[in-house]
Amino acid sequence: MSKAQTINPANGQTVAEYERIAISKAMEKVAMAKEAYNSWKEKSFAERSQLMHALADLFDASKEEYAELATTEMGKTIVQARKEIEKCAWVCRFYADNSESLLGKEMVGTEATKSYVTFQPMGVILAVMPWNFPFYQVIRFAAPALMAGNTGVLKHASNVQGSAFALEDAFIKAGFPKGIFTNLNIEANNVKDVIEDKNIAAVTLTGSDPAGRSVATIAGANLKKTVLELGGSDAYIVLDDADLEKATDLATLGRLQNNGQTCIAAKRFVVLDAVYDKFLELFTQKMRRAKMGDPMDESTYYGPMARLDLRDEIHGQVVKTIAQGGRLILGGTIPEGKGAYYPATILVDVQPGMEAFDNELFGPVASVIRATDENEAIALANNSQFGLGSGVITSNRERGEKVALQLEAGSSFVNRLVASDPRLPFGGIKNSGYGRELSGYGIREFVNIKSIWVD
Repeated sequence: MSKAQTINPANGQTVAEYERIAISKAMEKVAMAKEAYNSWKEKSFAERSQLMHALADLFDASKEEYAELATTEMGKTIVQARKEIEKCAWVCRFYADNSESLLGKEMVGTEATKSYVTFQPMGVILAVMPWNFPFYQVIRFAAPALMAGNTGVLKHASNVQGSAFALEDAFIKAGFPKGIFTNLNIEANNVKDVIEDKNIAAVTLTGSDPAGRSVATIAGANLKKTVLELGGSDAYIVLDDADLEKATDLATLGRLQNNGQTCIAAKRFVVLDAVYDKFLELFTQKMRRAKMGDPMDESTYYGPMARLDLRDEIHGQVVKTIAQGGRLILGGTIPEGKGAYYPATILVDVQPGMEAFDNELFGPVASVIRATDENEAIALANNSQFGLGSGVITSNRERGEKVALQLEAGSSFVNRLVASDPRLPFGGIKNSGYGRELSGYGIREFVNIKSIWVD
């Protein structure tokens, strides 16, 4: 069998190797998850909640250990890695405390003696997850799915298998029965076989547009439900009444958080002409001052990209955009030395049809786009194959809300960066996928919405 290899992106050193399991072994694990489901679905919400609270407590107690693992495997700064683990605990507690009410039966008035809608678990859910939030992405799926009475099997990204095994171990340590949450350390070309297995009820994927299309095709051929959270090219409109210090602080954090590798990161800044020059001046200063370096250093603002091939890919997108007529005003040069580092980069004169406008830039590269007025800004923001997140920066909340309502995206935030929150649904439209995670909408994705009629 092949091995999954983890390479520290900060220095290029091999961290660990994990032996892949054969597809036959994976099927045994899926069958075990189905067997575990048969008893897990009968547990009360109180019983599941107790275990989910124990998992949250474990995240709190092991925060430093898990944060260091995430930083070592994919390069996010240690400060942001700690926040990721804290968010895992938050999501666990949210669903531990709210799942029973979110899935409570809904009485419906009909001619029947009694009629209502109930929400029952579906079975084993396969999660195909990415590397950029190696703990949180998994918990965002697992906490609601398990609290609903499902069981889960995980196919995690190859470069974060340490995190995958740590998660599996965390569920066991928290007291979850064996088989409720299982890591499948399989190769990507084995995912098709797992989806097609009779014991898999549904699939959720967070990843790229091509990966989503592939999984959706296989699942669709087998009449299995999918939830897809795919890429994004989030636009943030900076209106002419914006506080530019605040706007550029948000822009810098939005483009460099998680080393620029976030689906809902701010990527395209559409700035009204009246404030364009001043915004660009301040933004350039702040991006230039942001410290790139060792992600274990508490003072580092952003670290390396997760892999060398990803660093080379985004550099190719920068080069292509320049060749298409875009202009580089900061960064854009691969630094010497070890590690998958790429500097904070700003492209201007970016137009529809260019690489940096049309496609996702998954790294510390920002596109700044000039708009003559509010209507053109909205049109430019919506001129995208993606529709995950979006934002508006303005000193007038009512104006910002009005613009936000016109943006074609699953989320639109005014004067704040888009973030996933367990209290609100999260997901996209267009090529950013379909379905929702989090909130009551998310926990109801993987349940049987069942009508009961008693005459």
